[in-house]
Amino acid sequence: MKQRILFLCTGNSARSQMAEALLRLIAGDHFEAESAGTHPAGLNPMTIESMQETGVDVRHYRSKNLDEFVGQPFDYVITVCDRAKESCPVFPGAINLRHWSFDDPAQAPLDSRREVFRLVRDEIANRLCQFLIEEVRFAPTALQCDCCKVQLKPDLIA
Repeated sequence: MKQRILFLCTGNSARSQMAEALLRLIAGDHFEAESAGTHPAGLNPMTIESMQETGVDVRHYRSKNLDEFVGQPFDYVITVCDRAKESCPVFPGAINLRHWSFDDPAQAPLDSRREVFRLVRDEIANRLCQFLIEEVRFAPTALQCDCCKVQLKPDLIA
């Protein structure tokens, strides 16, 4: 049975969407990934672009409200922004709550925004690999991590 993981951020437009897509890419055979927002704002076009660079098409993804998942069982609920953590200090149905703080790439200055989206995407990929190895004892192979086409920290790859 797959472990269920829900990623939360405020708008469900960038960080939580990236985390959902990357987990599906790296370990989708072992985990069921979902994402939602406390105030869904629609998928950011730069999220689509930055994920396409990894070979992942998220154009069909949609921003979902947290309410769609309340009461459902999850092995992990992971907030990926500070506002979502404040809004959801407790999540009914979650066995484990985690918080990973990532900058909001949509708030970056316009001239560097594209690069910040890439940077945050890569930070999320690295944190996912660290989480899989250290907390759930699932070791992604070099091939699984390489398929993300991101700069993973070498000590995280089996």
